[in-house]
Amino acid sequence: MTQTLSEQTAIVTGSSSGIGKAIAEEPAVAGANVVTNSRSEERAEHAAANIERAGGTAVGVAADVTDPDSVATLVDEAVDEFGRLDIMINNAGTNVRGPAESFDPADWQHVIDVDLSGVFFGAQAAARRMIEQGNGGHIVNISSIMGEVGLHERAAYSAAKGGVNNLTRTLSVEWAEHSIHVNALAPGYIKTEMTDEALAEVGFTDANVRNRTPLERWGSPEEMATCVRFLVEGDHFVTGEVLHADGGWLAFAWGSSGD
Repeated sequence: MTQTLSEQTAIVTGSSSGIGKAIAEEPAVAGANVVTNSRSEERAEHAAANIERAGGTAVGVAADVTDPDSVATLVDEAVDEFGRLDIMINNAGTNVRGPAESFDPADWQHVIDVDLSGVFFGAQAAARRMIEQGNGGHIVNISSIMGEVGLHERAAYSAAKGGVNNLTRTLSVEWAEHSIHVNALAPGYIKTEMTDEALAEVGFTDANVRNRTPLERWGSPEEMATCVRFLVEGDHFVTGEVLHADGGWLAFAWGSSGD
């Protein structure tokens, strides 16, 4: 495969498993230097080691996306290691479900801190470096189709992801003068270990997903990585967009919620 991202450096937050892991591996395949990340140093380094074993170039850096100083250090370490930053993928996320009327304020704040504030801190730290470098760059924020619709017991998550969508649009306008493209990817139902566990807890079945999705299947982490690669690869006229990769879920007007 052509190494279209050769000599570029990409950071992927929350890249030790699931969608983040696949996203981190895709730029490595395209020749980029990759910085994997987790709150756990061991998990971040393990993800980097997997990329190295596959022939890529990567280092693992522990950082807490809810702490702006920690995120700034993550960017600094990436630049110290590889000399520059070209791509920032704000993927780290979490979810807590529960009825809105009894939702724990601490859980609300935790989801907002990780899923919305963490995206802002990552984008902010990356943009500062890209502006200083003067060569533009690409920032991709991982959102969700839940940022566009309302479903039971997802108040915090949906609010955070809806915020990510409009944050993406706003940052794209502010940083366009610096040739920084800011876009978001909003996955639908993607098959990962995390979704398997979450769906089992609420009795959501494989059939629910297939019946509600026009393509009649789950998406894969690798397909999400392909979408991200499109957004970060080469010159294009796309910025401020939320790319929905959901198998037609949002387009299906007569679909049921599955709840």
